[in-house]
Amino acid sequence: MIRRPSRPVRVLSSALAVGALLTTAACSDDGGDVSQAGAVARQTPSTSPTTTLTQAGADAALITAADIEDDWTQVKDSDVANWHDSLRIGDVDVDDFLSGKTDSADCQRLLDGLYTDQLLGKPSGASALRGFQQGESRLLYQVAAYERTDPQEALAWLETLPQECDEFTVTGNGGEERTVQVIETTLPDEGDDRVGLRVSITGTSNGQSATLTEDVAAVRVGTDAITVTAGGLNGGQPDSVEQAVKLGTQRLKDVLAGKTPAPTPSEFD
Repeated sequence: MIRRPSRPVRVLSSALAVGALLTTAACSDDGGDVSQAGAVARQTPSTSPTTTLTQAGADAALITAADIEDDWTQVKDSDVANWHDSLRIGDVDVDDFLSGKTDSADCQRLLDGLYTDQLLGKPSGASALRGFQQGESRLLYQVAAYERTDPQEALAWLETLPQECDEFTVTGNGGEERTVQVIETTLPDEGDDRVGLRVSITGTSNGQSATLTEDVAAVRVGTDAITVTAGGLNGGQPDSVEQAVKLGTQRLKDVLAGKTPAPTPSEFD
């Protein structure tokens, strides 16, 4: 499959549980625009965090099972360390892209970031992870500081993926080919900037055809960020990701303002 530059970006509508990207556009407090990595990084007004994110602060900013409701249960940290789905492993087929290695490198970066839990790059400061499970679905939530690695550049890169990596092929270690699709999704208007994606990988699991579908969110608050990945072989989890973004962003803002996050989730509008 050769991706054509003129191909329209596929969009999911979140309200229909099949998503649409909200690439927010706003100005900073002084009215200036922010541009990174050749893409316009659109912002809401800065939250002006007042403190550096410490390890204790990152831990306090993590969401709980009550924040995402439904039937999610928190899992042990040792179990989260083993959450590396083999469907994400493989080499992106350069022949899928008219621009060759340039676009394929972006798609490879996406898969590698999902597999290593470093979608926005390696944190340069404090970081904390927490995992939840609901049936066969998993939700991974991360809070991290990126003051020396520029999370805005990473978000600007994520914004390009539904166009640059809308559909491509990955070859696994055993020669098996998998099809990957990347689609834009909407996120609540939280933080200074945000990007939502749905990533679907179709291949073989335990000898049978399977599709791993994950809803992905990244939200920046100053030089810190939260990332959420949720889904599984039974489909994505857009509602849980939305709740995690709403409540998780507020928890991080509270920590950065020197406050203790509320022990129970806030009421939704």
